[in-house]
Amino acid sequence: MCLGIPMRVLESRDGAGEGELAGVRRPVRLDLVPAARPGDWVLVHAGYALQVLDPAAAEETLAALREVGEIGREEPR
Repeated sequence: MCLGIPMRVLESRDGAGEGELAGVRRPVRLDLVPAARPGDWVLVHAGYALQVLDPAAAEETLAALREVGEIGREEPR
């Protein structure tokens, strides 16, 4: 089973970027979502952003993950 995690894009440059969730920053490849810009929410799996999410969809996924205890309680900004 694969699990995609919503992350907010902080930086974007030449197909690479940095994503953040609950204060944790990670490198994220943005090659598959070239339209992603800083401030956007993206669905990340294995370090690759697979799609751009609207904030409501990101929150819905984060709420489900909180419910099963996979992530902390911090709300998306």
